[in-house]
Formats: sequence, C-alpha cells, structure tokens
Amino acid sequence: MTKLGQWLCGLALLGSAWAALALAPPGLRLPAPYRQALLPLPVYLLVAFGCYSLATVGYRLATFNDCEEAAAELQEQILTARADLRRRGLRF
Repeated sequence: MTKLGQWLCGLALLGSAWAALALAPPGLRLPAPYRQALLPLPVYLLVAFGCYSLATVGYRLATFNDCEEAAAELQEQILTARADLRRRGLRF
C-alpha cells in the first residue's frame, strides 16, 4: 500500500468515527460539553496539521545542505554550453 493509501485509509477511519459520534446515533447520548468540542474537531485537526506542515518545511529549509561541488560542476557546464553556443554563432 502506498503512503497516500495509508493516509487516505487513516483519514477515512477518523472521519467515519467522527461522523458516527457527531451525528449522535439513537443509542449514544454524549454530554453537551463533549458534543460542543466534537463538532469543530476536524477544523482544529486541519489547523494543527497546517502548523505541523509549516514547521516541518521551515525546519527542512533551515537545515538544507549546500552542494558546493554540484554548484561548481553546474557553473562549469554553463560555461561550456555558452562557449559552444558562441562557436555556433549565438550572441548573448
């Protein structure tokens, strides 16, 4: 199973559990404070997931490694390509 499939199965499981509790089946009576906290729960989870995602992206950007060898190789390839294009008559 792919990672997307795992996430979708988990979301479907949580969503169905939330719907079962939020729709208040006849045999289940939740106290009012629990019910008031349960209804906006998906919005809270979405905000928490967004915060986690932003923090993860920020951390990965802060600890991103520089590849100086690759940068030097790319600069060399650019110079070689420019020289080849000049030889063929292209002006920059």
